[in-house]
Amino acid sequence: MIKPNMIKAIGISFLTVILLIAPHGAAAKITTIKIATLAPEGSTYIQALNDLNAELKQKTNNDVRLRIYPGGVLGDEKDMRRKMHVGQIHGAVLTSAGLSGIFSEMDVFQIPFLFEGYDEVDYVVEKMDEFFKKGLKDKGYILLGWSEAGFIRLLSTHPIATLDDLRKAKVWTWEEAPMAKAIFDEAGISAIPLSLPDVLVGLQTGLVEVVYAPPAGAISLQWFTKTKFMTEVPLMYLIGGVVIKKNVFNKLPPNHQQVLMELYAKYMGQLRQVIRRENQEAIKVMAKHGVKLIYPSEDQIEDFKRVSKNAMNNQTGKSFSAKVKNEILTYLEEYRGK
Repeated sequence: MIKPNMIKAIGISFLTVILLIAPHGAAAKITTIKIATLAPEGSTYIQALNDLNAELKQKTNNDVRLRIYPGGVLGDEKDMRRKMHVGQIHGAVLTSAGLSGIFSEMDVFQIPFLFEGYDEVDYVVEKMDEFFKKGLKDKGYILLGWSEAGFIRLLSTHPIATLDDLRKAKVWTWEEAPMAKAIFDEAGISAIPLSLPDVLVGLQTGLVEVVYAPPAGAISLQWFTKTKFMTEVPLMYLIGGVVIKKNVFNKLPPNHQQVLMELYAKYMGQLRQVIRRENQEAIKVMAKHGVKLIYPSEDQIEDFKRVSKNAMNNQTGKSFSAKVKNEILTYLEEYRGK
């Protein structure tokens, strides 16, 4: 016969087990999303990510937070992609060159002289937004928001105004960028491939004499301290995006997914406007620090455009499709015709 005291003891034990295994607010799982970026510590990018992280923690009751790895401490963008693939990190801020390693159509944004201003950029990106988001999603990544670095210029240790000037120089090329390689090959330039974190050392040692970056990027990466000239021709617009592994994103509750998407849209939108202002200011800052601006003639610029167009045609169907290229060109014609 089971005694009353035994029934009571069994009941208490059962209740204890239920309380231990039942989910409750105080023991909610904290999700830390590890995000890597080439942006240096203290840069506007990192400030924006820190502000985003603070609001993310506040809006999710500290259930979701970011851990940011700045300054390329985890390597170049190809290293970040590999670390995302194996699960060492969950996301990254990548340029279009880095994103093209996930979804090759992103390389279309590497075409030089494609855009003539930020208004064109905004128009085309809005039109193509869903296409690129779907392309990345199909590859296992969620695009949380677009970022940008701005329009790229050449920086050099001696004046660069012509293609012949480039052919005689030690020109750096980013290992991440297929389009850049195609352009240099078309121009007959034997460029020196280096990862982004190695470029400053390359300038210091004389391994490379010509590099390219948006003006604000040249300052934050300290490249301008090792160069004397900047060719004042906006060669190419460098867009980027923040991506997170789809399987990581899908593990978040729907309300936290929505918060994450909304915050990235908010902060990346604000950041783009700040970066645009900073790039204009950066040109003035570099000039004050002794960097001389080189202004090629119209004929010299046309030579650059001719080589770029040939490279674009050669690259079409390899990294990006003719369909996507033509769609973007159609949107540009549409916008310019307004």
